[in-house]
Amino acid sequence: MKSRAVQITHNGGPEVLQLVEQEVPAPGAGEVLLRHHAVGLNFIDVYQRSGLYQLPLPLNLGMEAAGVVEAVGQDVKHLKVGDRVAYASHPPGSYSERRVMPATHVCHLPDAISFETGAAMMLKGMTAQYLLKKCRPVEGIQPGDFVLFHAAAGGVGLIACQWARALGLQLIATAGSDEKCALALANGAVHAINYRSENFAERVMEITEGQGVKVVYDSVGKDTWEGSLACLRRFGLMVSFGNASGPVAPFAPAVLAAKSLYVTRQTLFAHMHSREATQAMADDLFHVVSSGLVNIHIDQRYPLADVQQAHRDLEARKTTGSSILTL
Repeated sequence: MKSRAVQITHNGGPEVLQLVEQEVPAPGAGEVLLRHHAVGLNFIDVYQRSGLYQLPLPLNLGMEAAGVVEAVGQDVKHLKVGDRVAYASHPPGSYSERRVMPATHVCHLPDAISFETGAAMMLKGMTAQYLLKKCRPVEGIQPGDFVLFHAAAGGVGLIACQWARALGLQLIATAGSDEKCALALANGAVHAINYRSENFAERVMEITEGQGVKVVYDSVGKDTWEGSLACLRRFGLMVSFGNASGPVAPFAPAVLAAKSLYVTRQTLFAHMHSREATQAMADDLFHVVSSGLVNIHIDQRYPLADVQQAHRDLEARKTTGSSILTL
């Protein structure tokens, strides 16, 4: 069985993304064969393409998709042929029409959620889930507390804005344009700061009347690091979960001392340590989406053959909400 897939043979810019035709094997023990209906785009794909995250080459890209199970290998108990499914998982390879992959992190997709929505939300939605539900300051977090979320008009950010509102949190958003700030506000942020025209750290302290926020959720990295630490209140938590502007430079722990701050570097896949843990996170996400508390914004759609342009737009921060590849 043949399938089109996006592959790289060396690291580099979007031009290294090549559409190839590959043979798809039958699933082995613990594996499933999936036919994708839609594929999600994420910034981690850029990191893997560029080589910031080193993986063996040649490499099929993509971490997220939704589709239908076409075949099931031995020892797979929770899935059967014909099931609607979605996933965000290693190994990469979702930029494809069909693929074989481990079944562990493949989740049933409720009938009420479309394939496009499933593909657009799994990695970003489960990231928002673990950030808001599991990355909490030592003093706890309650309704009414302020949190700061960078890149709030992106796929993870718009989900987090809505979910934070549902939890009663006062989310302060940052984004790179007035239009993106307006989008964050429309999705539940209580304040939005254009970091290109304002000093976000100073503005956060004004909003919180000098107290600072309990948590900063930061996927930007190098450009926002120092300002993020300045925004935190005493015993606050700095949650780093991405490097969109480049990796954070080494720092001396003594910079945390004045306010006794906490710092953590998180990844989604550490939280997906078992099938049960993955399914529980997915079920939480499915619930808030199905109930209408969180809407998934798919603002960009690209045919699989236009994957290079999709990556250019993603890196140039031209996108809002979620982006998908269509098949």
